[in-house]
Amino acid sequence: MKQILAALIVLLQLVSCNSSGGKDYVLPTSTGNTNKILVVMKSSNWLSKPGDEIRAAFGEHQVGLPQPETLLSVSQIDPSGFKNFMRNNKAILLFQKSDSNSISIVRDKYAEPQVIVVATAKNEEGMIDLIKNRGSEIMQVFKKEDIKFIQNIFAKERLDHTQFKTIKNLGIDITIPSRYRLVDDTGDFLWLRQHLKSGIARGDGSNNILIYSVPLKDEATIADNITAVRDSIGQKYIPGSKEGMYMITEQAYTPFTYEAEIDGKKAFETRGKWEVKNDFMAGPFLNYTVVDKKNNRLIVFEGFTYAPSVNKRDFIFELESIGKSLKIK
Repeated sequence: MKQILAALIVLLQLVSCNSSGGKDYVLPTSTGNTNKILVVMKSSNWLSKPGDEIRAAFGEHQVGLPQPETLLSVSQIDPSGFKNFMRNNKAILLFQKSDSNSISIVRDKYAEPQVIVVATAKNEEGMIDLIKNRGSEIMQVFKKEDIKFIQNIFAKERLDHTQFKTIKNLGIDITIPSRYRLVDDTGDFLWLRQHLKSGIARGDGSNNILIYSVPLKDEATIADNITAVRDSIGQKYIPGSKEGMYMITEQAYTPFTYEAEIDGKKAFETRGKWEVKNDFMAGPFLNYTVVDKKNNRLIVFEGFTYAPSVNKRDFIFELESIGKSLKIK
């Protein structure tokens, strides 16, 4: 009897420790889609200059898309309504009053996975300064969390890429969801396609992945040659419905190229629009050209979307998440 009583006391102590020093319950699953955040601030601020500054910062258009689409979709709630299920949002920007301007990051407080960016400011002017000076940084926090979220999902439904000759020959690793199907695998060039199941493009739209390599000749000219390289690949491997038709970079729209980093290596991120020469098919593309100095080559990952009449930001974002999972062995 004494042994049983002693065991119960120890158990109660353990429960007490868990209650005071850590979680003793399972967090609910967070709600909300990728590229969407909930802003918690007073409605009076939201309807005045601080709200205007947030809409300007987060409402910037994503480059390379045929229709105007914002980088992030933003909704707002007054602090008085921030309770119960509203706290379970996946991405939250929470404004609080303080004597100093600052931001801090809290993860998995009310739900999981969840990221809360706590922004503190003394007054309206402080809020405006905070968004002007650190709005881009706040956006990157949410974007990185969304990419990690998508990559975790894809890792659970990962395609066995070892079946593809091109991936074996290139010696790379990449997390691609199993919904993608093979179009072409030459050993030097891989094309995978996912048929989209939503929106007006149901049954017709698709997300596409291309993977290949080209020799590294002059590192100083990589960015300038990305369009020429992808056009040559399009002519060789991606035909249209008739002879003389193939995928090219849209001639009326200049792509945007930025320096990036993939697998700790220097890379270039290019966003633009593709079209089929002598045809009416078109859409956005995302290209990562990774500098592999060790093997004197460039590894190219490209994703492109064909989804007429529907928004394409989130389709391209999924391709971005896949591209950023690439690793060179």
